Amino acid sequence: MISLETAFSSCPNDTFIFHAMLHKLVDTQNFEFNEYISDVEELNSFAMIQKFPITKLSFHAYLHLQKHYTLLNSGAALGYGCGPLLITQKKELNLENAKIAIPGIYTTANMLMKLWNPKIKNTVSVRFDEIIPGILSGKFDAGLIIHESRFIYKELGLSKIIDLGEWWESETTMPIPLGCIALRNDKIEYLKDINKILHSSIDYAFKNRQSSNLFIKKYAQELDQHVIDSHIDLYVNNFSLNLGDKGHKAIEILEKMAIDKQIL
Repeated sequence: MISLETAFSSCPNDTFIFHAMLHKLVDTQNFEFNEYISDVEELNSFAMIQKFPITKLSFHAYLHLQKHYTLLNSGAALGYGCGPLLITQKKELNLENAKIAIPGIYTTANMLMKLWNPKIKNTVSVRFDEIIPGILSGKFDAGLIIHESRFIYKELGLSKIIDLGEWWESETTMPIPLGCIALRNDKIEYLKDINKILHSSIDYAFKNRQSSNLFIKKYAQELDQHVIDSHIDLYVNNFSLNLGDKGHKAIEILEKMAIDKQIL
C-alpha cells in the first residue's frame, strides 16, 4: 500500500471532490490517502517547503512552484462567474490609501487584484474567514473575499467594489483559474494513477451529491445547505473533471499577465 498525505482546504468544493477517494468509495488502486485540511494560504506556504506530496494550491502559488509540483488535470477550481470580490462598508474609499484585507499573499485573489490595480499597496494578509468580521469592526477599510463569503456579504450590509472574475473575463474572455491540485515531483511516477483516481472521485461526487454532505459540513465555515450547494455549484464543474485545452490556455494567460506585471 502506498500512503500519500493529501492536503486540501476546508471549503465545500475541496471536501466534495476528495470525499470519495478518501473513503474508498472509488477504486484507489494501491493507494491510501491521508488528509490534512487547512486554509488554502497555509497550504500555499507549506508547498513552498514541499511538505505534502498531493496538495491544493492557489494558481498564484502553483505558478511559483512549477519546479517542485506538477499540475493535476483534475480537481481545479476554474470557471466563469466565480472570481473574488473586493468589498467594503464605506460609501467612499480611496483604494490607494485604504487598508485592505486579503486572504493570503499567494492566493490567486491577491494576484488578480494586483493585475487589476497595481497601485494598491496597503494590504494585510489574514484568514479568509476573518475578512468580513474585520471590515464590519472597522479594522479594515475593504476586503478581498473568496469561498463562502461571497454568498453572505450582502446580507451583512456590505457592498461590492469590483468583481475580479468579471474583470478577468472582460480582459481575456477566458474562465478564471483560481485553485488546483498538484503532485510533488518526487512522486511524478504516480501522476497518471492519481489523476485517474481524483477524476473518479469527482465523478462519484457529482453522481452521489448527498454522500459527502456530512464530511463537507464537518469542515465548512457556513453550514446553511443552500450556501454549501451554491458553493459547490459555483466552483466544481467540468473543468474540475478535466482542465482541457481552454483550462490550460487560461492558466497560460494568467502566467503571462503576471510576468508582464512583474508579479512572478
